[in-house]
Amino acid sequence: MLDLSMNRANSLSTLGSTARPVSAAGLAILPDAAKLIFRGRPAAVKKAGEAFGLTLPLEACRFSAEKTRTAFWLGPDEWMLQDIDAEASVLMGDLERALGDEPHSLVDVSHRSDAFVISGERSAYLLNHGCPLDLSLEAFPVGMCTRTIFAKAAILLSRPDRHTFHLDLWRSYAPYVWELLDEARSEFA
Repeated sequence: MLDLSMNRANSLSTLGSTARPVSAAGLAILPDAAKLIFRGRPAAVKKAGEAFGLTLPLEACRFSAEKTRTAFWLGPDEWMLQDIDAEASVLMGDLERALGDEPHSLVDVSHRSDAFVISGERSAYLLNHGCPLDLSLEAFPVGMCTRTIFAKAAILLSRPDRHTFHLDLWRSYAPYVWELLDEARSEFA
């Protein structure tokens, strides 16, 4: 029988192990996670949130998080549901059972992207080397997320606390963005 299972290799594993420590703007790989793109109308959103264990954010460009799970608002009827402790197939099965006949879309995108964190008091400054957004606390507060760009790569950017940003991006772009940020950090070394 043909084995169709995939062993996922993080595209940043080699780069992450060679990153030099820079306290003003640290770079670190985030753990691999189950990631599902969910789309649905209000009744499905309520059921999905209950099954996922989080109220899905209804305010534009916000995320909600608890323990190992995070729900990112991506559009008026679209969220990325992420869990660093779950298998994507198990999480998808649980959500599918909870949603039943409710019209929705649920797609496993776990193998599509990698994620890393930029942290430290100069993290926003570092990100602005390639991201055009105003990353001040007033314009991009804690709890915000958005799709944007870094240099030529599309990213999902979120801010879990004052001096910390998470970047989720397609695996093919991850080394490129990591290397640009690592090079920009050299001014702090």
